[in-house]
Amino acid sequence: MHFGKGNIRYRCITDKQGLDEVDCEKDLGVNVLQDLKASVHCREAYSTANRMMGLISRTIKYINTKSLVSLYKSLVRRHLDYCLTVWHPHFSKDKSLLEKVQHRYTRLFPHLRGLPYKERLHQLGLRSLEERWYRADLLEIFKMVKGITATPWTVFFHRAEDNITRGHSWKLVKNHSQFATVILV
Repeated sequence: MHFGKGNIRYRCITDKQGLDEVDCEKDLGVNVLQDLKASVHCREAYSTANRMMGLISRTIKYINTKSLVSLYKSLVRRHLDYCLTVWHPHFSKDKSLLEKVQHRYTRLFPHLRGLPYKERLHQLGLRSLEERWYRADLLEIFKMVKGITATPWTVFFHRAEDNITRGHSWKLVKNHSQFATVILV
C-alpha cells in the first residue's frame, strides 16, 4: 500500500518475490485505505451493526426497555465504536450512515415511535454517536496530556501562542501534517 500523492510507488521485493499492491487492508479489524478515508470501514461497521440489530429484533420480542438497551450497547454499538480513535468518520455521509443504525434501533420501542430522535435518545438514556465520538476524542487528548498513554500530546498539538485562554495555559492547537513517503526495503 502506498500513501501520499507524491509517492513514487516503488515496487517492493522480498526474497526475489514482489509484494502485491493493495488499495485497502484490514488490520486489527480496521480497514485502512490508501487515502486514509474511513468510508469503507464505516460501511462495514454499518453492515455488521445492522445484522446484529436484525438478529435482536427477530429473536427478542417481549423484553423490558432496560434489557433491550443493554443488548444494543453490548451487541450493536460496539461495532460502531470499535477503534474509534483510529477511524473517526470525518464526512457527514459516513456519520449519518452510522447514526442511522442507532436511529432505527430507537424505533424498535413501540412507546417511543412517535417521538423525535433526540427525545427517544433522552428517554433511553443514550447519546448520539457523534457526541460519543467527540467525547472519546477528548478522553484520548486528556490521556495524552496527563501522560497516561505512551503517545505524547506534542505529536498532535502545540500550545496556542496567543494569551487569550480565559485563565489557563492549556489552549491546544492541532499541528498540521503532511503524508510522509515511506519506502520499505
